Amino acid sequence: MLLTIPNGAFAQQPNPPGVAPITITLQDALARAQKNEPQYRAALTQYGVAREIRVQSRATLLPNVNYVAAFIYTQGDSVGLGRYIANNGVHEYISEGNVHQELSWQALAEYQRAQAQEALARAQSEIAARGLVVTVTQAYYGTVVAQRKFAIAQRAATEAQTFFDITGKLERGGEVAHSDTIKAQLQFQQQQRAVQDAQLEMDRSRLELAVLIFPNLNENFTTVDDLENLGALPSFSEVEELAGKNNPQLRAALASLKAANHEIAAAWNGFLPTIGLDYFYGIDANQFAATGINHNITPPLRLPNLGYEASATLQIPIWNWGSSRSKVKVAQLERDQAKVELSFAQRKMAADLKDFFSQAQTTRSELESLRQSAELAAESLRLTSLRYQAGEATVLEVVDSQNTLTQAQNALGDGQVRYRTAVASLQTLTGKF
Repeated sequence: MLLTIPNGAFAQQPNPPGVAPITITLQDALARAQKNEPQYRAALTQYGVAREIRVQSRATLLPNVNYVAAFIYTQGDSVGLGRYIANNGVHEYISEGNVHQELSWQALAEYQRAQAQEALARAQSEIAARGLVVTVTQAYYGTVVAQRKFAIAQRAATEAQTFFDITGKLERGGEVAHSDTIKAQLQFQQQQRAVQDAQLEMDRSRLELAVLIFPNLNENFTTVDDLENLGALPSFSEVEELAGKNNPQLRAALASLKAANHEIAAAWNGFLPTIGLDYFYGIDANQFAATGINHNITPPLRLPNLGYEASATLQIPIWNWGSSRSKVKVAQLERDQAKVELSFAQRKMAADLKDFFSQAQTTRSELESLRQSAELAAESLRLTSLRYQAGEATVLEVVDSQNTLTQAQNALGDGQVRYRTAVASLQTLTGKF
């Protein structure tokens, strides 16, 4: 089998020469992702479908207006008895408007169920929106930190090259052993490989973000490094209060239980009678005309064919082979499952709230320590390099200081991303704060 893929289906959007890259903030990335991320769009689609189903259910509670047109031909009967006694003649023309109203407790329960399902879909779309915030936050700041790490790797490679040059000069002057030069060369080569790895990770992270926020694979953009702007973290009591008001998972579980209860009501109402009301106005006569001539009387008279008719129908369910009872059992099973899910959602919300808040609080408290470590590592490298050139430190101390600075700077960026991700995860329960 030959699979044909259109040209450009997986093509990267080319960057036009001379076109400045787009500056994307986190809010820009979120707005773009809401237009392009398929899972979020699917949740919005389900919400739209649920809303229209509710509109359709409401329509069943209201009178409907229809137009009916028909022609009936009946075989003539010379004796005037017998066949098709309901028909009014050999030719019968029907052209009339009909107002129909169905009165049923089941229809009312189904409308209430549709309302609950719309609320459920709305809550699920909010869950998807907040989950998208976490995904975009991770991808966006992952790109920011990857760019940082690439710059750090370049700086480390430059320092390693400088140190390699210094050891070479000192060796030629007979001040250090050849082993120092070898160690410096190994460090330089390692940092060169680290630059390549950092470049690869930066490109990968940019692709991951581009897939989320662009309808095409456009890499001609820049991000804003605002990781230093931490914002305020509310107290746990404030977070707990917000979660009680704004938790979409809990709202979804409550709406699911409410829908299940209305499903039970609709199933039980299947045992109750239904009433149909109809009002007809128009023509139901032997001539297709507003008036007709009655030849059965002498002298023949022209009489109006237009008229109205009203009817009421009572339908009482008697036997359907257990179908109605089975629907009740199914609805009860779904109601019991909805109760279990609601209880689980309440427990999970309490646990997740404590967990996410602890993560945010802990990572925030670590940031100052990580920042100080990066500053101390930079100062340590400067002093160790001076001591080495003065013959007071070994090559291993210099290499260790270089690696420590790189690790400390990378750890600071990782810590800032962890904090932003922890806050975004916490806001899936509380909403924005």
